[in-house]
Amino acid sequence: MTHSEAEPQPQASTYPVDPEQVEELARLVQQDRLLTEAMGGLFPEGQTLPEGGRLLDLACGPGGWTCEVAFQFPHVEVIGVDINPSIVEYATTSARSRGLSNVQFLVMDVRQPLAFPDASFDLINARLLFSFMSPDAWPRLLAECRRLLKPGGVIRLTESEWGLTTSPAVERYFSLMAAALKRAGQSFSPDGRHIGITPVLPRLLRRAGFSDVRLRGNAVDWSSDAPLHYASFKDMFVGFELIKPFLLKTGVISREELDQLYQQAIAEAQADDFCAVWTWLTVWGQKPNASA
Repeated sequence: MTHSEAEPQPQASTYPVDPEQVEELARLVQQDRLLTEAMGGLFPEGQTLPEGGRLLDLACGPGGWTCEVAFQFPHVEVIGVDINPSIVEYATTSARSRGLSNVQFLVMDVRQPLAFPDASFDLINARLLFSFMSPDAWPRLLAECRRLLKPGGVIRLTESEWGLTTSPAVERYFSLMAAALKRAGQSFSPDGRHIGITPVLPRLLRRAGFSDVRLRGNAVDWSSDAPLHYASFKDMFVGFELIKPFLLKTGVISREELDQLYQQAIAEAQADDFCAVWTWLTVWGQKPNASA
């Protein structure tokens, strides 16, 4: 058997931003902290980890959430996987600098079968996979998660539709990003007006065989006078800048118009009367204790 027959071939990354950019790494580190704070902690829905349990964090990025779980649950083994080797190297270095011996990071593409035995984990977590996942990739990933979870184990997914603002330019930017994801085949939206992942996520879990599927909504206020305005503003507009090549590549806007829109969005988001909420949805379910 040849190598190509024995193992699935790696796919090119479909992440819309170049993850090798220092600005993107810094943005992801800050976004990770922002999300955890705004959500009310690591497991605000009330999930628990058994003594000696194992947790898998999918597309873990710089590993902030993963490391924090390892820190707060020192008797749990935590594994984070990500497609980008430099991001995994950063996460590994970060864990070592904190003296965390119960966490490791591995290079894996979550769109492919994962190199773990059946029933390896008590909990599988992922946040904001919408940016690179195609609709047909979701059922395959969830089937893989069901294989990897122990009976009674929990899958926990957090996804976003970005949110709503009072800025015409910011709203236009959001709509362009949604349209670009639709053109790239990475959207559940029927018309490209939204990302479309949140309404289908509970059904995806049920169809993958998970039971007791529940959901919890969250929102952060990033209006001009809100405590988290600056952190959210910085995350959003660094992202707006870095995603420009993706918007131009998909042809949803011209370069001249995009540069003008970006400047207008910055100005409007810093105005005294700017109001905004960023929303996301956490959906979780359990692998049945008995085989179906």
